[in-house]
Amino acid sequence: MADHCQTRRVRAFPSSAENLRLAGFRNLRIARAMRENSPRKPVTLFNVGLGAGLYTCPMQTYLVGGAVRDSLLGLPVQDRDWVVVGATPEEMVAQGFLPVGKDFPVFLHPVTKEEYALARTERKTAPGYKGFVIHAAPDVTLEQDLARRDLTINSIASHALQTRATGVFGTFLGEKQAFQPDLARLIDPHGGQQDLRNKVLRHVTDAFREDPVRILRVARFAARFADFSVAPETMQLMRDMVAHGEADHLVAERVWQELARGLMARKPSRMFEVLRECGALERLLPEVNKLWGAPQRADCHPEIDTIKLGSDSNFIAAHSAASMLGNWQMNLESDPNLILDMAARLDAPLPVRFACLCHNLGKDNLGSENLLKDVCQRLRVPTDCRELADVVAREHGNIHRSGSFNAATVVRLLERCDAFRKPARFADVLLACECDAHGRQGLQETAYPQRQRLLGTLAAAQSVATDSISAHALSTGATGIKIGEMIHAARVAAVAKHGMV
Repeated sequence: MADHCQTRRVRAFPSSAENLRLAGFRNLRIARAMRENSPRKPVTLFNVGLGAGLYTCPMQTYLVGGAVRDSLLGLPVQDRDWVVVGATPEEMVAQGFLPVGKDFPVFLHPVTKEEYALARTERKTAPGYKGFVIHAAPDVTLEQDLARRDLTINSIASHALQTRATGVFGTFLGEKQAFQPDLARLIDPHGGQQDLRNKVLRHVTDAFREDPVRILRVARFAARFADFSVAPETMQLMRDMVAHGEADHLVAERVWQELARGLMARKPSRMFEVLRECGALERLLPEVNKLWGAPQRADCHPEIDTIKLGSDSNFIAAHSAASMLGNWQMNLESDPNLILDMAARLDAPLPVRFACLCHNLGKDNLGSENLLKDVCQRLRVPTDCRELADVVAREHGNIHRSGSFNAATVVRLLERCDAFRKPARFADVLLACECDAHGRQGLQETAYPQRQRLLGTLAAAQSVATDSISAHALSTGATGIKIGEMIHAARVAAVAKHGMV
């Protein structure tokens, strides 16, 4: 072998610091701990970036999962995950990889920071998504690793193209990407490419039933790939899982994680359609499940009175029609699917989309005012999502009818929404209300003047010099309450002066 392409054969756990350095260990403390707790056996290790040439090694690296799927679909690849076959944790650390996996061996590449996981199998031992025994060893094959995956479209692997001067794991310093996938050489033992062409979400094996998180993942993929259908046998399997109580073992963090990702997908309504069809939504979010198909009283939806049809000055007189029909909305009934998909269409952030999902909880004559709070506590919803949803739930009716408010009433609305302290959040509140107003068949393209009008009203009220008012009031001996009243009066005057109402 040429001098510039040398290898060194050393023990995986040498006794001296010098040999540790030669072996390529990046963390002396980790190396010594592994030396003390692992069997001693010699392995072949490679130097990092020693020059041109390809290396031979029993380890094989493959790109797997979403990166291969999205590449085949012509979509941008966000994250790349790799599977390493024929390696041990000690050999990975010897190459400079940083161990990060808590439940199974996962490592970060020393340069690209991409995840490399050892090939593994899983065996169900208890209910829930944590009830597994993980087996990761050099004798686990790529096919065995692919068989444990959820969907066929995620069980495709690609050979990794080794480049010159990169070593077995492509760890040439300064190289931005360790490997490039070879999409001309795919490993597809479960027909994932065919299901991609047919636009089908299909489980790989019956082991799918062992992990209830996969129910949420299928629903989330349905929201992302909106033109894909769920295979009938996969839907039936998910129904069986729900019926046997597997969904009851899901923990709040995983439910929220998948729910949030589904809400941010291209067509979030598809997620809830799938969850409803398999029965999981009723078990996980019974409050939300009631939003579909439940009639909603007209007095809970004043927006129907005030949605302007394009440039037409005529407004929909829905309340009169509703009274004639027993005070229930018929064709103008709020549709959660339309509201959620409108939020996606307007590229709304996650807090807005969560507010669109939850703002009508308890308005079907079957719920209570505490339903939103209960959902947020149970799922441990982040503060920004919880607070925005609370404001929208309380005030969306007033925002819809705000066109008929006088200046004082509008300023009080702004104050209740905390718009002066949190104007960016108030803008999101208005965006959620616009999505809600468009959540009816035939009204998706209507104008919603309330949003721009209230933003202009807020700007007019913000023009008031509150510091000057406070200073003058203090000089006259006014109290805090009196100062607040003076600021409120000045804001009302500013809004009236600018003709915002």
